[in-house]
Amino acid sequence: MDWMKFRPIYFAISGVALAFSVYAIVMWQFKLSIDFSGGTVVEYKFPDGNIKIEKYGSDFTESKAREYSQSLPEKPEIIRFETVGPTFSQEILKKTYIALGIAAGWILVWVAWQFKSLQFGISAVLATLHDTVIILGTFAALGHFIGVEVDILFVTAALTVLAFSVHDTIVVYDRIRETMKKHGGSSMKEIANRALSETIVRSLNNSLTIIFMLVALFLMGGQTIKWFVAALLVGTISGTYSSPFVAVPLLVTWEELKKKLK
Repeated sequence: MDWMKFRPIYFAISGVALAFSVYAIVMWQFKLSIDFSGGTVVEYKFPDGNIKIEKYGSDFTESKAREYSQSLPEKPEIIRFETVGPTFSQEILKKTYIALGIAAGWILVWVAWQFKSLQFGISAVLATLHDTVIILGTFAALGHFIGVEVDILFVTAALTVLAFSVHDTIVVYDRIRETMKKHGGSSMKEIANRALSETIVRSLNNSLTIIFMLVALFLMGGQTIKWFVAALLVGTISGTYSSPFVAVPLLVTWEELKKKLK
């Protein structure tokens, strides 16, 4: 099948998703949890099973939380008390940016070294950045509309998605490299079409297995992990799309531009 014939459509879909994500990030920004903004969060469990979450400043103490709990007629139980100081929260935020930068850098170096081509490395990094921006944009929108917060678990999910996305991309790239050895006289477009046809079903089946599990966890799991699972789910769907329909078309387009410029 001539997968690369539909490159304009793939790029258009990605362009719309990225444009929305960038708009959401810039205009709505993120609703930060205390992991990044600092403060105190207290979770109260009432006898009827309802849970109430309150946020206070970082100077709010556990004794004050108990006093507040005892002042209520229902006498709720405190099941979570967490305080993060403003200095520590800024340190976490800085380390988050560094971690994402290091991850992207190592992906570039590793893929370029493995495939002996900077072209492969940059295309793989652009595909993973595509997934990262979409996750960030999705959570900026969720924070704006329904108050979903970005916390340290979200960062964990984003880094996990980076690893998943580049793994899927490497599978396709490896098949492209093998096909280039067997059919060296073919164009990059023909090689990419052949490689995608040979790997797309396996990649899709693998991703669907993960997606079904994440959907079940999102629907049936507890509130604590709900949005962590949602981040993984968005990233997995985006990564499943970007590996064959962003990373590979970028590679083919780059190769064609190189030939035109010669």
